[in-house]
Amino acid sequence: MNWVKKRKLPAIKAIQYNSQPCIKLNNLWEALLKSFNSAQNYQIDINLLKEISDKEVMEWAPFSKEELINAIEKCNNSLTPGPDKLS
Repeated sequence: MNWVKKRKLPAIKAIQYNSQPCIKLNNLWEALLKSFNSAQNYQIDINLLKEISDKEVMEWAPFSKEELINAIEKCNNSLTPGPDKLS
């Protein structure tokens, strides 16, 4: 992709399992499988969910099909959505 300007790539950290980075797909799969299976038979206390407060429901502001199309037409089709244009 042609960039408008040079961008510094974000630092990333590999997913780790048993203190080893999962840098190959089979390592990642093994970590996921063993993590899932280790928790598979745990008892769950669903009352914990009652402690989470409900968030206020927000309504969409009404808009027309034409308004949506106009907004989309103004978008740059060489960038992805998000504040950093890379999400």
